[in-house]
Amino acid sequence: MATAIDAAQVTYEAPDLEVMEKFLTAFGMTKVEGSDDRTLYMRGTGTQHHIHVTRKAEKQRFVGASIEVATRADLDELAAMPESSPVRESSEPGGGHEVAMTMPDGIEIRAIWGRAKAEPIQGRDPFVPNNIRDKNRVNSSVRVSTAPATIARLGHFVLHVRNHDESMAWLNERFNFLPSDYFLPPGEDGPIVGTFIRLDLGEQLVDHHFMLLLQSDWVGVHHSAYEVTDMDAVMTSHDYLLQEGYTPDVGVGRHLLGSQVFDYWKDPFGFRIEHYTDGDTVDASYRPGKFNGTASDTTQWGNRPPLEFFQ
Repeated sequence: MATAIDAAQVTYEAPDLEVMEKFLTAFGMTKVEGSDDRTLYMRGTGTQHHIHVTRKAEKQRFVGASIEVATRADLDELAAMPESSPVRESSEPGGGHEVAMTMPDGIEIRAIWGRAKAEPIQGRDPFVPNNIRDKNRVNSSVRVSTAPATIARLGHFVLHVRNHDESMAWLNERFNFLPSDYFLPPGEDGPIVGTFIRLDLGEQLVDHHFMLLLQSDWVGVHHSAYEVTDMDAVMTSHDYLLQEGYTPDVGVGRHLLGSQVFDYWKDPFGFRIEHYTDGDTVDASYRPGKFNGTASDTTQWGNRPPLEFFQ
């Protein structure tokens, strides 16, 4: 199996790149050199060359996601499997090589390797919180203005598929993923209808999930999620987007599975997008649990999603 090391990017199509750029800039991303009137590349402050791609097309749609792998040999292994392209040079800014694959429902998954790293963009340091026991911030105050969040990275994305087990088998045949938690139907003991998936990097800490796979009667992306500096970044960005005239989808709140503090929005073409911070980190020793409940039950506090949120 190929060793996946990062969620690299998500790719969409939409009819108006200027409208998409305006929203994503307000959301906290930065336009990348190499963008043109056919393709918009947006980055965070981290080292991925770009994390969000929009190609100009007559109709909006989700194309797929790209996963960074550890070695060129990983690409060779993936290229030898069914539904895979040969190893080829990437035509996107940053270069490198890639293998394009197609999941059972037609969602494109690309493995990338060797893409140029971006120079990190310096943002403010996270604020150190005081709590009832630990007074970490001494002779210093929190001062933050309403402004776009500083998006650091693409943290995860959520895919809806028609056959959960078939799609999980497809992914597990190709990548060294590990399950973090399972969804069961509300009030039932099974079957598993959703799996939170994480990277397997041994003792190295990784996010609780970098992908969630959900069985559904429709196919596509539920949302893509981007890590920001801290809770103040979530809240001030939330206020900024309201100020700019955008309408929130769900949040602010705290998830149960993964523990992230979140807010969700929809971009101008209807694709859901999330800010998050303060998520769980785990290593390869973490063992999955099972969750039995509704979408609303996955929020511990804050604005709860409606029942159709995961439908």
